[in-house]
Amino acid sequence: MTTRLEHNVADTRFEIYLDDVLAGYADYAEREDSKVRDFHHTMTFPEFRGRGVAADVVEYALRDSRDNGFRIVPTCWYVEKYIGTHPEYAELVG
Repeated sequence: MTTRLEHNVADTRFEIYLDDVLAGYADYAEREDSKVRDFHHTMTFPEFRGRGVAADVVEYALRDSRDNGFRIVPTCWYVEKYIGTHPEYAELVG
């Protein structure tokens, strides 16, 4: 099974594909006045649950955000939980 992670800028979300099928995403809103991404929803489609899809796409989104100088607002409960168990991303919250 192949995994592909993409940043879909047009739809303001990070996507994960398994064998070229969209398996889930983490969407966000960027604040115009600062480099802040508010992650407000993470979705894993039912047929892909239990495979770590949400964790993979959130980790990709957080790495991309850090690499591009963004701060994070974890409005989505899953993003908040992920950061809580991965303290290496805690400095992004703000």
